[in-house]
Amino acid sequence: MWSAVLAGGLASQAAIAAPFVPTSDNQVLQKLPARAADPVAKELATLRSSASQRPKDPATQAALVQRYVDLANAQGDPRYIGYADAVVSAFAGPLSPELLTLKGVLRQYRHDFQGALQDFAQALTLDPSYAQAHAWRGAIYLVQADYSAARKECTALKQLGRDALHGACLGLTQSYSGDLPAGYETLRQALAQARSTASQLWLLTRMGEVAAWQGQTAIARQHYQQALALGQDDIYLLAAWSDFLLDNGQAADVVKLLSTWESADSLLVRLAIAETLTGSPKAAVHVKMLADRFAAARARGDTTHLAEESRFELQVRKDAPTALRLAQENYAYQREPRDARVLLEAAVVAKQAPAAQPVVDWLSASNFGDLRMKQLAKELK
Repeated sequence: MWSAVLAGGLASQAAIAAPFVPTSDNQVLQKLPARAADPVAKELATLRSSASQRPKDPATQAALVQRYVDLANAQGDPRYIGYADAVVSAFAGPLSPELLTLKGVLRQYRHDFQGALQDFAQALTLDPSYAQAHAWRGAIYLVQADYSAARKECTALKQLGRDALHGACLGLTQSYSGDLPAGYETLRQALAQARSTASQLWLLTRMGEVAAWQGQTAIARQHYQQALALGQDDIYLLAAWSDFLLDNGQAADVVKLLSTWESADSLLVRLAIAETLTGSPKAAVHVKMLADRFAAARARGDTTHLAEESRFELQVRKDAPTALRLAQENYAYQREPRDARVLLEAAVVAKQAPAAQPVVDWLSASNFGDLRMKQLAKELK
């Protein structure tokens, strides 16, 4: 579903770290706490049992992989991505369109966008009507700021009769490419067609973002609260809502919101920022925790944390030169609005206008209407 595409794929920003991939199915990475009555634990046990009994059935394996991906998106725990990777890697038969697409999903978590696009293309060769591959391709093209290519994937979804999915794809493409009012309206229409809770949550979150970009604070707040009222864990929603609260001087609310979300790097960064702003005594513990995690990521060549690490260096450690270097490196991989803002903020504080020229050029070419980014671009001049 499109909600999974953008909650997992485009919420990258280190929402989930690059996974450690076990060398065998029997390798124990860590025992997760689970009670016998835990419905998630019971569901996973059932899926694992089915996958074990039918090791050559792609549909059974795909069901387990998809559930791992969903849990990673909901909880921000990278171990689930590692588990999913292990299932796909161990599958010995021909990959179905669904498994190929999931393989691409796992590749994009590691920022292997070209590899992921190859998997999606192969899936569509086997089944040109497989909508998920089109949706994920659109998601990656948006990450890369290739809006023309993204629109083609939206059109493909429309031709397949996937109207709600098409509306979600097109609405975000319109928004990213500069037409925020049209993008908001397209997302609103898609919300009216959405049937699943996950799709509604994603659309409400994105409508909140688009409204905030236009300076419509009350409308944005309403959409975020509607999304939260659905009662579903979702890392992207929590990150977007936290950013909104931080932008509006509500750091204390972020501390309350994220106090139990230390496992997700993207949320821990926001928690540390909020604790620093409020003078919380817990800030030092979380700063040390993040420093250790980022050091470990660098040691294993993990580049999925760069935007979050840039914010950490700029807003917590007050190291503008390091923040700028990380933001530039991140923007070479990912060019979503969030990534653009991270680079602008670091360049302003570091007083290095040329470093953010790619973002300034993008703002000019796309006419992207985020009021905060426009102000940052003015400050650079």
